[in-house]
Amino acid sequence: MSWMYLILAGIFEMIGVTMINSLHKNGNWKSLFFMLVGFGLSFVFLALAMEKLPMGTAYAIWTGIGASGGAILGMVLYGEPKDWKRLLFITLVLGSAIGLKIVS
Repeated sequence: MSWMYLILAGIFEMIGVTMINSLHKNGNWKSLFFMLVGFGLSFVFLALAMEKLPMGTAYAIWTGIGASGGAILGMVLYGEPKDWKRLLFITLVLGSAIGLKIVS
C-alpha cells in the first residue's frame, strides 16, 4: 500500500505543478485552489508512504514522478518542446525511480 500512496503523492505533485503554471497564465482562484489541494494531498500521501518506505527512496521517487510528470504535462498541455533529448532524460528519471523500486 505504501507504493500506491507514493504514486498518488507523485500524481498530486504533478497536479500542483501544473496548477502553478495555470495560475501564472490565468491568475484565477480555481488554479490557486487546485494548486493548494494538489500539493496538500501530495504531502499527505508522501507522509503515509514514508511510514513504511525509507525516506531517501520515497523522496527520490516522489520528486521523480513530479518532475518527469510535470515535464510531460508541460509538453502535452502547454506546447513545451518535445525534442528527443528531453524525452531521453525524462526516461532516465523514470528508469531511476523504477530501479529504486526494484532494489527497495
